[in-house]
Amino acid sequence: MASSLLPFFRPRGVVVIGASTSPEKLGYGVARNLIASGYQGAIHFVSQKSGELFERPIYSNLRDVPDPVDLAILIVPTQVTPQTIEDCAKRGIKAAIIVSSGFREVGAQGAALEQQCVDVARKHGVRLLGPNCIGTLDTHLPLDTTFLQPPMPAQGGIGFISHSGAFAAAIIDWARGQGFGFSQIVSLGNQADVNETDVLPEVAKDEHTRVIVLYMESVSDGSRFVQAAREVTKHKPVIALKVGRFEAGQKAAASHTGALAGSEAAFDAAFAKAGVLRADTAEQMFDWARALEVHPRGLDCLRSTTSNKGIAILTNAGGPGVIAADALETNGLLLSQLTESTLKALSSYLPPSASVHNPVDMLASASPEAYATCLKILLQDENVDGVLVILPPPPMYKTEEVADSLTPLIRSSDKPVVIALMGSTLVEEANKVFQRAHIPTYPFPERAASALGALARRANGLQSPQTLQVDNENSKVRRLLSPDNLDELLAAYGIPTTPIKLARDENEAVAIANELGFPVVMKIASPDILHKSDVGGVLLNINDTSFLQSGYAQMIERIQLAKPEARIEGVHLQRQIAEGQEVIIGAVRDPLFGALMMFGSGGIEVEGLKDVAFALAPLNQAEAREMIRKTWAGRKLKGFRSIPPVDEESVTDVLIKLSFLAYEHPEVEEIEINPLRVLSKGVVAVDVRIKSVV
Repeated sequence: MASSLLPFFRPRGVVVIGASTSPEKLGYGVARNLIASGYQGAIHFVSQKSGELFERPIYSNLRDVPDPVDLAILIVPTQVTPQTIEDCAKRGIKAAIIVSSGFREVGAQGAALEQQCVDVARKHGVRLLGPNCIGTLDTHLPLDTTFLQPPMPAQGGIGFISHSGAFAAAIIDWARGQGFGFSQIVSLGNQADVNETDVLPEVAKDEHTRVIVLYMESVSDGSRFVQAAREVTKHKPVIALKVGRFEAGQKAAASHTGALAGSEAAFDAAFAKAGVLRADTAEQMFDWARALEVHPRGLDCLRSTTSNKGIAILTNAGGPGVIAADALETNGLLLSQLTESTLKALSSYLPPSASVHNPVDMLASASPEAYATCLKILLQDENVDGVLVILPPPPMYKTEEVADSLTPLIRSSDKPVVIALMGSTLVEEANKVFQRAHIPTYPFPERAASALGALARRANGLQSPQTLQVDNENSKVRRLLSPDNLDELLAAYGIPTTPIKLARDENEAVAIANELGFPVVMKIASPDILHKSDVGGVLLNINDTSFLQSGYAQMIERIQLAKPEARIEGVHLQRQIAEGQEVIIGAVRDPLFGALMMFGSGGIEVEGLKDVAFALAPLNQAEAREMIRKTWAGRKLKGFRSIPPVDEESVTDVLIKLSFLAYEHPEVEEIEINPLRVLSKGVVAVDVRIKSVV
């Protein structure tokens, strides 16, 4: 469907089909909220019985509803929904929110009815939100198409897209107590038509939305989602809570939305590719969102552990300061090394028993003025990217007095300041002070540090190069090559290999070895033996013909005894490669996101260590290097103790080239180089396996 989604977000007029005068009915709740929201467009009601509702006429026929009207909210019996969609089309309404439930989520009969709704909508160019959803909210327009209990959420800068209506409803109520608001909220329901990928760019266009959060149970079109999210995150941060990590959760998600769940490694890789921050919990998602609402770019000054800068901690209690220091490191952040001028300024102001080295412990006697003065000093330090302020109730002062002293400094600072406001009744008034100033607070240092970590990842993501260097002419030529000719395919992508040739008998083995040149490696050739070294099916350092002949006979005899049922085709011969480190590089085609790249420890270590990292193809240089950095195999390339360093740049190069091979050949289901032998200069793909679509 190509129709615009604008009527869902900026309707000129709204009609509630299924409005009710009974307060216990959903049709009453939707009508009530539309009126109460203060929506300035036209509001119309349609029901089987005419009359009045909220001093407005109720029409018994949609044809009688006057202009303007371009959005319909359907709260009608499931069986009549397809006809109601057709009626909307005839009236010129091209957008409909289906609040009603009883579709795909209840079984095959409901799924068939849902498909009928889609078919009718597509025929007439009507876009559908839902079914089984709670609708939309816009606190700034304002517009409330939901049936939720009033009042509307507070105005804010967080856009919220949710697959679950119940989750969205609970979060709206929870947010009231937490003191933050929303810009827009969209409940997607069953996503019969409009899905998360459709809605994401539309919410991002909203001028009041500074950060977007997604509650996801799956994704409708993985590749399209990554492309759309990648464009959005260039301008606004996106945080996702993807549920269904484990089998039980996947089953629950599937039964709720009927959507296919992709592998978790693929989702992690997809989010990383798109620049989406993945939260582990709902609480964490909104902790991050509140920080990014204030600093949507994460602040370009904020650095990660690759920098000699970091975060300063300001506290009036030593224990929480230590907790905060540990939490910062857990989130990939460093403690700032304060400059000499900062240390002198703090020492001259604070009592002698205070600690001026980071964490800065002002002691329990710290006054509101001390908090403000020390924060100002820290924010002026060039080595400080941000400050974590810890504020338990001071014994001699009111906590809200400290909040009053800090608020102007935080509001005027370009550097992020997060508050760990520890306590309960004694910090209630202080919390209100910070809420009024739109300064996020967290009950413990760990959560405040997690929010700073999200800011760092956002900033680092913006600094990472997004472009891919693609040789378009060569790409066109390479796409014509068949995976059946593996040597030609690898050569076309510039991946160094050593030829492997099959010898069906001893004489053929001698001829091939003389052609390749000694020393050679011999491996048993059998489709029934996967791990050749486990059964003595690999022989190294063959330096002459006599050793080759005796080794051939012994290997065949050994395999026949160990695996009498195995089919033996002969042996594979390959020129022996110089010593080096071994890694594995591969790609597997994920059903949702396409080619998923893998890098890690190779050779016989692969299954035992499970030292692997994943990313979506195609890779740029930064992405390839990040994959390598995440693994022990990658870090070891630089050398470790008695292990000499090898050519890491060549590994990066092959990883990128293989990613383009997998990306440009969708018929390749799996490809694996194991091992890729990494030498002091260069690399060689020693063993390559490929599986393609028949």
